[in-house]
Amino acid sequence: MPHGSITESIPAPSAAVFALLHDYDRRLAWDTLLQGARLEEGWTKAQLHATSVCTGRWYLGGLAVRTEYVAFDPPRVAAVKMLNRPAFFGAFAATIRHRDLGDGMSTVTYTYQFTARPAWLRWLLHPVMAAIFGWETRKRLRALREFCARA
Repeated sequence: MPHGSITESIPAPSAAVFALLHDYDRRLAWDTLLQGARLEEGWTKAQLHATSVCTGRWYLGGLAVRTEYVAFDPPRVAAVKMLNRPAFFGAFAATIRHRDLGDGMSTVTYTYQFTARPAWLRWLLHPVMAAIFGWETRKRLRALREFCARA
C-alpha cells in the first residue's frame, strides 16, 4: 500500500492552522487540489464522525472523495478515511498532525496511504498515483503556508 508523509512549517500557531484546515467555508481559499469542499448534510462543523465531500480539480479528473473523520483532537490531530470508491481508488486514509514550534510558528504533517484499483493495474497505478499525490500534497501545504503568511 503506497504511503507518504509531508511536513511543512507554517507561520501561525497550530490552533489557527487546525481551525483553517477544517473550515469548509474557507477551504477553497487556499487548497490548490480542490474545486469543491463541503460537509455533508447534518454536519455544520468538522468533528469526530462528520462526513465531507471534496472534489478534485478538473485536471485531476474531478474525482469526488467522501470521507469520515475517524479522529478529531484540536489542535493536534485529525484523521479521515474514504467512504466511497471513486475511479482508481480502492482505499484512502490520511492523518494531519499539528505541532507548535514557538514564536507563532507550527508544523503540519500530512500522512497518507491508499490502494489503487483495479488490483491488476496496481503495478502501474501505485507509482504514478504516489508521485502525483506526493507532488500535489507538497503544493497544497506550501499554499497553506503562503495563505497563513498573508493572513
